[in-house]
Parts: sequence; C-alpha cells; structure tokens
Amino acid sequence: MNNSFKIFCGNSNPVLAQEICDYLGVPLGDATVNSFPDGESFVRIEENIRGMDVFIIQSTSNPANQNLMELFIMIDAAKRASASRITAVIPFYGYARQDRKDQPRVPITSKLVANLLVSAGASRVLTVDLHAQQIQGFFDIPVDHLYASPVMFEHLKNIDCENLTLFSPDVGGMKMASAYADFLKVPLGFIAKRRTDAETVEAISLVGDTEGRDILIIDDMTETAGTLCAAAELLKKNGARKVFAAVSHGVLNDKGYQRLADGHLDELITTNTTPVLQQEGIPITVLSVSKLLGEAINRIHKNESVTGLFEIKGF
Repeated sequence: MNNSFKIFCGNSNPVLAQEICDYLGVPLGDATVNSFPDGESFVRIEENIRGMDVFIIQSTSNPANQNLMELFIMIDAAKRASASRITAVIPFYGYARQDRKDQPRVPITSKLVANLLVSAGASRVLTVDLHAQQIQGFFDIPVDHLYASPVMFEHLKNIDCENLTLFSPDVGGMKMASAYADFLKVPLGFIAKRRTDAETVEAISLVGDTEGRDILIIDDMTETAGTLCAAAELLKKNGARKVFAAVSHGVLNDKGYQRLADGHLDELITTNTTPVLQQEGIPITVLSVSKLLGEAINRIHKNESVTGLFEIKGF
C-alpha cells in the first residue's frame, strides 16, 4: 500500500474534519460536495488519490438521509478513482436505533446501512459509541469501534466525587453507566421510564441515593433531550442538589434545545461527533474527539493496534 493517505469530508461536520487534519498535520483533501437544484448529491474529488489510503469523515446526523447519500457517493467516487483502501469515518452512526425487528413488519435499518456502505466500496469503518454494540456484526468488513469515555473522563476527572451519584436514564444504559461508576468510584442508580411518543418520555421511578447529592446521568445520545430532562426533573423532586449529564452524541434538534433552556438539567456535557450549537442560556459543554479519531486514523493507516485508545489516563 502506498504510504500516502488523504482525508476528505462531506458537509455534515467539516469543523471536526479540519480539527482531525490539524492534529495529524495534514491538509484536508480537496473535494466538491454539493447538490443539484432537485436535491441530488454531486461529488467530485479534486486531486489524485490513485493507490492511496483514503479516509472519508461524515457523521450521519440531521439531515441523516442527505448525509448518508453524500457518504455513499464519496466512497464510490474514491473507489472509481483507484484508492487502495477506503475507510468510512462515521463519528455518529445514524439509524443505529433501528437495530432489531421489535415490531411486526419493520426493517432492520442499521443492517441496511451497513450493507450499503460495503456495496459502495468501503474497506473498513471507524465509528464512536454505537447505540448497540452488536451493529459491528452487521458488517462484513473490519469495524473499529471507539468510545468517547477517554475524552469524557479527561473532563470529569477533576470533579468532586464525594457527593456524587451516577445514574443511567434507563435500564438499557446500565452497562455504560456501570463502567463510569467503577472508574469514578461512586454509587450507581437507574431510572425507569415510559415513552409516550417519539418526542415525549415520562420518568416514573428511580432506584438510588439522591437526597442532597449531585447526580451525573450517563447516556450514549440525546436528540429531543426528553429522557434527560424527565430524569432530571424526577431526580430533583427526590432531593437531588444538581443534575448534569454526559452524553456521547448530542444530536439535538429545536425541541431538545428548548427543553435544555427550561432549566431542569444544570449542564449537558457532550462531544463534537455531530455539530452542536452553543447558545447563550443553554448549559452545554462540547468536548472534542478530534485527537481520539486522529490517532485512530494514524494507527489504521500504519496498520497498528487501536487498543491503546481505550486506555484512560489518570485512573
């Protein structure tokens, strides 16, 4: 394989792509990615990539379908330009919530997306905090699955843990929350919730010590912030002093920003796997995963192990 590599990006998260290139000390590849008047995506790679190791950075956040099509077309363009290997770097893997057939006559869309990525010509996938880890098995190509926890812990390691309880906002997130609780050496609790519709969640009960304590909620993603804000409201009704949340993917829409502005949650800590708007009066802290992804790209290019990226310094 040619020792050269190139990094390109679509329109979903160019700021993160540039940060990754800055970390690696390489220029961001020159590519035209835009749309025709009827909405069709158009891609042209503006430089020679024959025989090169190509990395295409694209989160599949809102608009998910548009960003997915850009990614598929960029992969196809790179394949037809004779790239030796194409890695789809997907910081946020959309459609991950549709990972099983839990109702009659519904698709398994995350498997469909995996098939389309392989069909487009991807040689491997690099992603962060999949909603369900079994999605790695949907691919017939290598998947490097990173975790945002090293970035989160670097930020959280200086907080006061003496009066802290860590909560999962639902039973399904207990495994991730338990890992954080073990590292921080704090008590663990969880909240039972009931979803009334796609945008509304009702927190109905909790297990754990809350009276006079600070609470850290751990989750992999938030979109409407319904789960987080309902949990925060219930926790404060049960005597919690402050409630803040650490979420890998802040895929926030207008409803989510409005709920955060209402004030039940004291702070949302998330990463830039997707673009996050920081607005006055809304307590959001955005951490960068550029070094994590940049180091992974460097190691993949050199055919080195990425296992060391799971280590958390200072713990």
